[in-house]
Amino acid sequence: MKREALSRRDFLSGGKRSEAACIRPPGIVEDALAACTGCDQCVEHCPASIISLADGLPALDFTLGECTFCGACAEHCPEPVFTTGHIHRFDHIVSFAATCLSFQRVDCQACRDVCPTAAIRFRPVRGGPFVPDLIASACTGCGACISVCPVGAVAAVPLNAEAIHA
Repeated sequence: MKREALSRRDFLSGGKRSEAACIRPPGIVEDALAACTGCDQCVEHCPASIISLADGLPALDFTLGECTFCGACAEHCPEPVFTTGHIHRFDHIVSFAATCLSFQRVDCQACRDVCPTAAIRFRPVRGGPFVPDLIASACTGCGACISVCPVGAVAAVPLNAEAIHA
């Protein structure tokens, strides 16, 4: 039997987080990814340092920080991988897992405090701390709330999947 070492965070939150779907920088057209040469220019010029190459293609890691939609990745890309025009939201929003501290009767509102669009509000619950409530239309999917969650309970989900469960 193979045993994997867990970090303290993973141990306290109940194990390793499942691998999230690969999220591309804003404005990337999936069909145009074939033109990506993996030149690393988007990685080098991202001011938030959240872009890395996964299998030679750019991917975002929101556990490192948020996307500010600055467009530096698109500006410095030498290939026709990005759409023209300014992108200000992703095709995903965030979702809160049952491991969220608020659902465990622990007062935490870190995600609300960092949300640049005030898309996360906390509603009162009788006999417990307030729980997170997402205003989906205000969420840009920037990932600011993902990086600050102390238990990794915030994740990006496709916009249409969240609407089904709302």
